[in-house]
Amino acid sequence: MTLEGITREQMRRGCWDPKARIADMEMNHVEASLCFPTFPRFCGQTFAEADDKEVGLACVRAYNDWMVEEWCGDSRGRLIPLCLIPLWDVELAVEEIRRNAARGVRAVTFSEIPTYLGLPSIHSGYWDPFFAECEATGTVVCMHIGSSSQMPAASPDAPPAVQAALSFNNAMASMMDFLFSGVLVRFPRLKLAYAEGQMGWIPYALERADDVWEEHRAWGGVRDLIPEPPSTYYYRQIYCCFFRDRHGVASLDTVGVDNATFETDYPHVDSTWPHTKRIAAEHVEGLSPETTYKILRGNAIRMLELDFDR
Repeated sequence: MTLEGITREQMRRGCWDPKARIADMEMNHVEASLCFPTFPRFCGQTFAEADDKEVGLACVRAYNDWMVEEWCGDSRGRLIPLCLIPLWDVELAVEEIRRNAARGVRAVTFSEIPTYLGLPSIHSGYWDPFFAECEATGTVVCMHIGSSSQMPAASPDAPPAVQAALSFNNAMASMMDFLFSGVLVRFPRLKLAYAEGQMGWIPYALERADDVWEEHRAWGGVRDLIPEPPSTYYYRQIYCCFFRDRHGVASLDTVGVDNATFETDYPHVDSTWPHTKRIAAEHVEGLSPETTYKILRGNAIRMLELDFDR
């Protein structure tokens, strides 16, 4: 892959044709897939930036209608709908969650770090109606790396490879935000999922969060906000995703056998397609059949409440 533009005709058809996508999934031994947006960007930033918010809202709704009716419509559940919200208005976001949940949608994409988009933080309480509706409808809040429109880098003149290597950093920062925000305390059935963030960093992040809670909560602003060690809420409510992460699998007891899900990242250049079956087998070698089932299939079914044979 290069950063030079290509025409639609030059793209692999599975990038934009749902039937071709399923054919590529068949080739790759993938049963079902939840797909993040591209043109609207990872959480609909393109529509949120519209000067005319009525047009922006119409675009959000049109995208969601297309996602449900056309992209996923006749896939028999193999393409799983992931919808957008109008990021600029939390009450409109609640309405859109409710509208889509009524037709079976169980996932919405959200920004990993809303303040990077000029939006209120999750600490402010502004998003609580959104979180409450997601909890009530069983809608999973999915956050893709880059859904803050920023990628971490050590230096402003660092090559893009630095950002690519550090891409998990936004997921880690976002998870810490949520663990210390009180959101997961107030909404104990809310589910979060981090996409393309991998998981090898999670054991130390949880250890550090619990240490800070244990040693520093009196002055750290969370003494009365977070009643239990932060890892409690991670294991109860957060899912991670990985596609190449041997270290994460080696640390699965701490990452959580009930928290890890497997992804393919198709059709991005990072994707394991068309070798996903082999790479998955290499990652789960030595794991029990029960654990293998959970991370390759079962956890995703439970997280998204899919109507698949369990």
